[in-house]
Amino acid sequence: MKPQTILWSRGAFEDALTQVLQQAGPGKTLLVCDSAFPHLEISRCFRRLDREMVRFDGFSPNPRYEEAAAGAALFRQEGCRLVIAVGGGSAIDVAKCIKLFCGMDPSAHYLKQEFREPEAALLAVPTTAGTGSESTRFAVVYDQGEKQSVTSDWILPDWVILEPETLKSLPLYQKKATMLDALCQAIESWWSVNSTPESMALSRQAVTGIMEHYQSYLSGVPQGRTAIMEAANQAGRAINITQTTAAHAMCYKITSLYGTSHGHAAALCLPKVWRFMLDHLEQCCDPRGRAHLERVFSAIAQAMGEETPQQAAARFESLLQELELTAPVLKEKEHIHKMAASVNPVRLKNNPVTLTQEDFSGLYREIFAAPQ
Repeated sequence: MKPQTILWSRGAFEDALTQVLQQAGPGKTLLVCDSAFPHLEISRCFRRLDREMVRFDGFSPNPRYEEAAAGAALFRQEGCRLVIAVGGGSAIDVAKCIKLFCGMDPSAHYLKQEFREPEAALLAVPTTAGTGSESTRFAVVYDQGEKQSVTSDWILPDWVILEPETLKSLPLYQKKATMLDALCQAIESWWSVNSTPESMALSRQAVTGIMEHYQSYLSGVPQGRTAIMEAANQAGRAINITQTTAAHAMCYKITSLYGTSHGHAAALCLPKVWRFMLDHLEQCCDPRGRAHLERVFSAIAQAMGEETPQQAAARFESLLQELELTAPVLKEKEHIHKMAASVNPVRLKNNPVTLTQEDFSGLYREIFAAPQ
């Protein structure tokens, strides 16, 4: 996997940005950002740059394929050389796709072509602490209403600038939901069948950091912002190695049916999957065996400040209660079947305990407190 340069600006954003632009070399830049960009303090730094920039903000919170394709067309039309993404996971995902698409044949559907290394470079500046998208080789776009995962080493941003002050103005619910997304990613990466010593070390750091600093972060303490931004990046780097597992596989349909934020939905699913796995260790499918998985569960518990895996799962549930994040009300009984049928089998291959569609139906019923 190609190397990535991560810079902490810590109040000196303009210096970090100038450093990256010097490394990137001259040329026009496509700035991919959302409507919140003008309200960020760091936006002033971009206005002071002696560099021609073209702004692209024509994308949705759940970005569509045609929006990313339009961004790639603008990149080519303007003769750009660099893409800068400033925003949350949506802006960064769109920028990743623009980087990938801009060197491909525009007359054919990009996702049906063979990916190749693009000439464009990419800088990511995350303004939320959750997805870790700035340090992953994954992006998501929706094509004809269907979620499409784009995976390529070439879309990993070349540079990342982490500036904790960008988190200061986030709404409280968004802070909670994105932070929980990072916590879920770290835990899922840790128990994934694809975990490595490197990914597990990153997961441990992320889980410990979030559990130690989430209260100060939500209270607006500067040190809390720094700690949670670092933990979210560590969780992103962990899933870049392992990918996510069953809890993330379950959460997408909750978001599409009920509009629940992604991180909130993932957090509703994770403790149910966790308890199921603890109760069905005999169904362990990790090649390293049940004993390995039991050690992993114990290590996660320790990182969460608990003595047993069961207590750790309970701690996660109590965290949801503390943050006042509950499940939506089930609208239709058949939604249980729809959600169970929607679970992505690719992510299930990463899960260390085998689950069936019937198991997922049961887990969704638990989440929504729905009768049999």
